[in-house]
Parts: sequence; structure tokens; C-alpha cells
Amino acid sequence: MNRPASVMAVVLLALGGVSATYLLERSSALQIAAEQHLLDSRNVLDVIPANYYDNQPLKQPLTLAATARPHSTLSGGYRATRSGQTVAVLLRSRSEGYAGTLELLIAIDANGKLLGVKTLEQRETPGLGGHIGGWPSTWLQNFTGKSVSEPTDAGWALKKDQGQFDQIAGATITSRAAINAIHDALRYFDEHRALLLRTDP
Repeated sequence: MNRPASVMAVVLLALGGVSATYLLERSSALQIAAEQHLLDSRNVLDVIPANYYDNQPLKQPLTLAATARPHSTLSGGYRATRSGQTVAVLLRSRSEGYAGTLELLIAIDANGKLLGVKTLEQRETPGLGGHIGGWPSTWLQNFTGKSVSEPTDAGWALKKDQGQFDQIAGATITSRAAINAIHDALRYFDEHRALLLRTDP
């Protein structure tokens, strides 16, 4: 084999190797991204039981109107369906805790009852308000089954404010922020129920 042919063969082999490596890395990256998305989805959606819905709620974002609430702001939402019927709405809510932004994912069933609440973001003091960030949060579980009218408006407050709920020890401001955000979300659901539950064809 002459020298030019040898050089060409080496170049072709090198290009083949680079191409194969690129394709392998790309396919691996796509698989890793898909697995990470699935893991992220499970981490977010563990606020409702997996057998409760059969769609991919995070791929069905809701368009929300009038997202500024009295004590919080709704930053997004998702619809969970089963056999084509809406079974739950998940609302992302942002409010201000003691140390900064408190973001909650609030799951509400089609009847307006709270299925669960999960903290997505918090900057509270570890050992105090930081307890709200654990999953599952014992304190947040106290809200499961509640609705916009159960308790009454006056009941949606801390016991120290003549309401129904205990506070997280040493975290009055964070507790108030969470209670108000959850109540805001339930009121939003109640006001926009027909739109939130509508399943697009």
C-alpha cells in the first residue's frame, strides 16, 4: 500500500472512531436525560399515589390565570387524569417564609379535597422551619383531606391565631406562609374548578 493510501486509511479509521464515539455518547446522554426526567417526575409526583393517575401530569401543564393570590403566587400547575378524566390538579405555589422563598406543590382531587402537599423549595433554618422540607413532612400531612370550606376561613390559621393548625416548633412565620399558600391554592381551585378539571379533547 502506498503512503497516500495508508494516510487515507488512517484518516477514515479515525473519523469512523470519532463518529461511533459521538453516536454512543449521544444515545447514552438521551437515555440518561430520560431516566433523570423520570426520576424527577417521580420525586415531584410522589405527592399523589402512583396508581391514582395514568397520564404523565408534568407533560400536561395548565395555563393559569389570575395567579397572584392574597398570600402567594401560583407559578404553574398540572392535570392528573385517569382513563381520560381529571382526577387531580397539582398547583405550584410560591410564598415567602422566614428565610426566603417557600415553594409548595399542592395536589387537590376533583372534589376539592387536598391529596397532599410537598415542599419543592425552602431556605428555612435546619432543625426549625427546615422541617417543612423533608418528605414526607409530618406537619404537611395534617392538611390531607382538608378543603376550602373544611375548616372554615377562620380555621385556616395557626392555633395561636385562633385557627385550627399547630405550627412547626420555632417556625411561626414559615408555618403561617404554608397555611396561607395552601388555603390560597384551595380557593383558586374552587374559583376555577370547571376550567381546571376540563379535559381537552
